[in-house]
Amino acid sequence: MPRAVDPSLNRRRLRIELRKAREKAGLTQREASDALEWSLSKIIRIEAGTVSVSVTDLRALLQHYRVDSPELVAELEEAARGSKGQSWWTDFSDVLNPTFTQYLGYESAANSIRTYHPIVMPGYLQTEDYAEALLAPRVPEERARRVVELRTARQERLFEGDDTPETFLIVDEAALRRRIGTPAVMRHQLQHLKEMMELPRVTVQILPFSAGAHYSTLGSFVLLGFKDDDDLLWVEHAAGSLAIRDDHALLARYQECFGTINDLALSDDDAIRFIDRVAAEDFATS
Repeated sequence: MPRAVDPSLNRRRLRIELRKAREKAGLTQREASDALEWSLSKIIRIEAGTVSVSVTDLRALLQHYRVDSPELVAELEEAARGSKGQSWWTDFSDVLNPTFTQYLGYESAANSIRTYHPIVMPGYLQTEDYAEALLAPRVPEERARRVVELRTARQERLFEGDDTPETFLIVDEAALRRRIGTPAVMRHQLQHLKEMMELPRVTVQILPFSAGAHYSTLGSFVLLGFKDDDDLLWVEHAAGSLAIRDDHALLARYQECFGTINDLALSDDDAIRFIDRVAAEDFATS
């Protein structure tokens, strides 16, 4: 079944279309707000996708921007009606920070995900027991349980249904061999990795140590692709995380990096054999 459209996706559609319409009309945000006798911040929030848009306000904007296509007007009015309400991750606001909340909105709209993780299994692939063991040294038990529930809900949104994004995950050998929890936890995690490789729109590759140095040896990153917008780069580092869209040179560098490690990484049967060898060498049943 197709996934229900999240309100954030409708706000995103409105953000893109209204910004394009304003620019096509040759208006600045200030000129648009003055003409409609609105505050400038209202236009800015609408074009940032951080607020819902009423049908009445939408019609005022479209009329001022001279958007008269009946089909487009009808589509945007439907998006405005669906822009209200809470996103799926609202239930987890107790364990989310504003930066990651914004990222989840982008992720929900992406039609492709490319990611590389050099240290531990990415959240996209973590089993519950692996995630719990990973969080245990630094997160109180009750909060850790909530974070694991969030990761599970996120995985269900991304991998279940008919309209899931095309996902490419490259996992470093270090993440495979780093013991998180007991050997049994790791065996379960490695088996889950192989099971994920069987999903129709998911590609999992393994980057062995023999691949040597490359641009992103020091940190993980995610590239989100969109049909109607520029790519977004999400970089995680020791001090936090950062979403980058406007630095085109940096985006190009990471796109090139992903292409390089994609060529170096093991795929299909070679990746499965490698995972089985790690399980046998490092986490064999005692």
